[in-house]
Amino acid sequence: QVQLVESGGGLVQPGGSLRLSCSASGFTIRNYGMSWYRQVPGKQRELVASITLGFETNYVDSVRGRFTISRDNAKNMVYLRMNSLKPEDTAVYYCNVRRYGFDVWGQGTQVTVSS
Repeated sequence: QVQLVESGGGLVQPGGSLRLSCSASGFTIRNYGMSWYRQVPGKQRELVASITLGFETNYVDSVRGRFTISRDNAKNMVYLRMNSLKPEDTAVYYCNVRRYGFDVWGQGTQVTVSS
């Protein structure tokens, strides 16, 4: 069974840091590009960061320089390191992979940035 499970979210003060983790099972991530998305109520899900098979990374402008996506193929894990967090980063964060034209999503992990 193909599954993605996110963890590491929580409440953090502005300027703080969090590291999100995504554990994949039922498939091998080394064969796929992986992504992190986020969503706030009433808005569309937004692509935050992606990493290719060759470890090339891309970021939405609003997080570039603050967030870092990485992958550990040996552990079948994907990470999102988030530094200098802002209140506008508050959202549910989702791990994503597209396999055979279909999107696979995790259950999401809530990140709340507030003082």
